[in-house]
Amino acid sequence: MDHATLTHFVLIPALICCARVCDVTLGTIRIMYLTKGMKVLAALLGFLEVSVWLFAIGQVLQNLTNYLNYIAYATGYALGNYIGICIEEKLSLGTLMLRIITKRDANELIAFLKAEGYGLTNIKAEGAYGPVDIIFTIIRRKKLKELIEIIKKFNPNAFYTVEDVKFVNNTPFPLPPKENSLSFKRLGKGKKYLKVA
Repeated sequence: MDHATLTHFVLIPALICCARVCDVTLGTIRIMYLTKGMKVLAALLGFLEVSVWLFAIGQVLQNLTNYLNYIAYATGYALGNYIGICIEEKLSLGTLMLRIITKRDANELIAFLKAEGYGLTNIKAEGAYGPVDIIFTIIRRKKLKELIEIIKKFNPNAFYTVEDVKFVNNTPFPLPPKENSLSFKRLGKGKKYLKVA
């Protein structure tokens, strides 16, 4: 295979695919920053995103007879979405509101969350099948998995919803537990909790 053929059928499609991966990944992260109100970062990423996209579409338009370019373009778009979402999950930026609804007595769960420094609001309410506890708490996104694990330990059947919070006017995030306060100790591999004084 000569150099011209290699460039036409391998190098250019590979560059198009990589460019699309980059620009779609940047676009996904840009949207994340935009929804969090980070305007400057969103604008900078938007500039980079469009610059890379122009390169990719330019290569496709210059080589319209090469169908591998179309496949590379579509492949890069798909991979860019996947990689962008993975990066977003790793960055875990932003604030969430967790709403927990439980039919069981929520006193132990509430005591544990308070001991761990979580700010929360508990409301006694009436559900379709009787009285329920509704617990609201504001957390950083990176704490979501940990908190869901805690909920499942105390009440596996609890219903919960998660919502994005764009703005918080205070700092309700978990603080280190106070000494001599009610706390719970993890046993084993985090599968059980033991109440300690």
